[in-house]
Amino acid sequence: MRTHNPTWFALSAIALAISTQTLAEEQQANTAKPQNELEKIIVTGVPQRRTVMASSVSVSSISAEQINVSTPRTTAEAFRILPGVRSESTGGEGNANIAVRGLPVASGGAKFLQLQEDGLPVLQFGDIAFGNADIFLRLDNTVQSVESIRGGSASTAASNAPGGIINFISKTGDSESGSIATTFGLDYDEFRTDFEFGTYLSDSVRFHIGGFVRQGEGPRDTGYTGNKGGQIKANLTKEFDNGYVRLYLKHLDDRSTSYLPMPMRSNGDSLANFDALSDTPHSAYFIKTQGLGANNEIRQGDMRDGMHPQVDSVGVEASFDLSNDWKIENRFRVASVKGSFNSPFPAEVGSASTIAASIAGEGATLQYANGPQAGSAFNDDTLMRIHTFDVEMRDFGSMVNDTKLTKSLSDDTSVTFGFYASEQTIAMSWLWNSYLMELQGDNAALVDVFAADGTAYSENGLYAYGTPAWGNCCQRNYDTDYSTRAPYLAVSSQFDDITLDASMRYDSGEAKGTYAGAVVSQRDINGDGVISKPEEQVAGIDIANPSAVNYDWSYTSYSIGANYQINPTQAVFGRVSEGARANADRLLFGKVNADGSVAKEDAIDEVTQYEFGLKQRFENGSLFATAFYAETEEQNFEATSQKFFDRQYEAKGIELEGVYFVGSFDFRGNMTWTDAEIAKDALTPEVVGNTPRRQADFIYSLMARYNMEQGAVGLSFIGTTDAYAQDNNDLKFDGYTQVNAFASYDVTENLSVSLNINNLFDTVGITEAEEGSVPANDIIRARSINGRTTSFTLNYQF
Repeated sequence: MRTHNPTWFALSAIALAISTQTLAEEQQANTAKPQNELEKIIVTGVPQRRTVMASSVSVSSISAEQINVSTPRTTAEAFRILPGVRSESTGGEGNANIAVRGLPVASGGAKFLQLQEDGLPVLQFGDIAFGNADIFLRLDNTVQSVESIRGGSASTAASNAPGGIINFISKTGDSESGSIATTFGLDYDEFRTDFEFGTYLSDSVRFHIGGFVRQGEGPRDTGYTGNKGGQIKANLTKEFDNGYVRLYLKHLDDRSTSYLPMPMRSNGDSLANFDALSDTPHSAYFIKTQGLGANNEIRQGDMRDGMHPQVDSVGVEASFDLSNDWKIENRFRVASVKGSFNSPFPAEVGSASTIAASIAGEGATLQYANGPQAGSAFNDDTLMRIHTFDVEMRDFGSMVNDTKLTKSLSDDTSVTFGFYASEQTIAMSWLWNSYLMELQGDNAALVDVFAADGTAYSENGLYAYGTPAWGNCCQRNYDTDYSTRAPYLAVSSQFDDITLDASMRYDSGEAKGTYAGAVVSQRDINGDGVISKPEEQVAGIDIANPSAVNYDWSYTSYSIGANYQINPTQAVFGRVSEGARANADRLLFGKVNADGSVAKEDAIDEVTQYEFGLKQRFENGSLFATAFYAETEEQNFEATSQKFFDRQYEAKGIELEGVYFVGSFDFRGNMTWTDAEIAKDALTPEVVGNTPRRQADFIYSLMARYNMEQGAVGLSFIGTTDAYAQDNNDLKFDGYTQVNAFASYDVTENLSVSLNINNLFDTVGITEAEEGSVPANDIIRARSINGRTTSFTLNYQF
């Protein structure tokens, strides 16, 4: 039996004792603010719609107005105002690492958290290598609200989501209104137009349509237009006497720069030629890549593509009340999904002479390959070895269906029977090459290397077709399909002031397909009839010898919760849950046996969670406090370090979420304290007992807004305390607070202007680093939040 720290129970008691003073029940019930968070109706991840106050789940709903005050520049930046959610949103418009309540992010993406649009997953697996779910999701003015479920109740609400769900809920035209907004970057290159409109076509038919287009260099200096594209979404609803049918359409085609770890000092300071807040290794002198494609054909990649999602989806949602107190709901979506991921990764930042010698031998020399100094000697002491993360996401298509049948046994009790099915394709090719580049943030030039006898060992900066410094690990191709089937059952009852619910889900699935690694051969890539040094060893895909993928998995999840409403202003709840998450592409190239099978302990990762919380409503606000404990298993693989993980984690903590209104002011905020550790590690036992990398003790988000007759002003504070860069717990990042400012003014009844300042004080905030200790040259490769960016928006509502 596990022994628990008594300090943990003391902290839990403190959390439950917060703000226990109440006002008279009748007065409180009659003076609740219409914006009170505890009175909102939950629609995400619950078998029966209830208010937050009456439910036994940890749920939050944020409106478009609240999101605007936090001034996000990307979709994942908006997640930072959700309680319990750690969103490392420094990768650009996608490629964020998202964790919840201490559940780990050992590699990347959102492994234990599911991102949804209108109740269905964006992708069935949120941590596909170079295909994170947030790459295929955009926040725009078509979104009505963003709901988040944290904790174990999500285990039975969705497949592969034991930690939580973040759901984008679309506007559906239930009010005749629309808007068009144009946003200009004042101190960075961005131009964007958002539009949306919805109305009733008849008494029973309504629609909504909207989207955005944008173009610009983005918040960092890439040297070219890195962000270009847009999205359009539409839905059409037909209402009937006993329900409705809704059709969804979406088209997304949007290029955005992907920011990977970049050079800076170990304390976060900028280098002489590289600003940690505004620079990037992207360069106007590094646009095209050349090598072999997925079928070993000669191809070119384009760095300007960055993260380039292309999505076309059609969905249908229907809900009907049937006779004899039955109700049926069904959601279906089929999506064509593909894209690319292309970005320079500094595999090494070190001595120029040492890197040159590793390629062309002792006495090797360097010279500029392009740029203003092309052809002249390169005499800098430091050089970057660049690996191009050039990835083709050939097919990420999916088909998803979720059916629920609910029987109301009485006014207070319901039973829900459901069946979920999904098909997810993951067909991807890694086509990486190696270059040399000067250490500079403003349009760095490529560098060529020559042997002592003058023999060229590179061509226009490219010294290898492949990644020989990493053992040519990363010419890869896989074409796999993952099927998931999940029947589930949920029972919910309310007895006076007590709400009880229990749910169970049985997930089973299978993976089939093939994968192939690298094969090296001689190839005349540039077609000049001469085999150069880089062409002597060209890494391609070993398509003649693919390996099989043929395994299945199954797991049972359950969640039991209870909510006791002590009085109209106060409630407590508790929950115990067991969930799991199936692993997908990150098992390839190391965890799949020769016959295609996978060990059961590798196929799924289990998560056990306990929650206990207090909900307190005040005359002018509310407070939601939750104590949590989680045990997590994890199998994973990280591309940048070429490491597998086989671990168990423990995390405990307290999550606070509150809102307070006074006069024309409203204050909102959340704070999460987490105490997490690596409990077991089969591959690197020396890290047992350490804090998982990038897990801070406290993360927080605070917002204050003053509402005027013709506008509003607001500030948001988003921050974290210190965190370790890696699991060895040596190099530590400083905590930081990012301050954002927002102001809007109504010029007329329909026309408004607003000013948004993201990172007002130009704060450096490191979210991740490749190094776990300070290197000899004090240069690490890390990602920081972007520097200050200011935008102006003109918004017309009609």
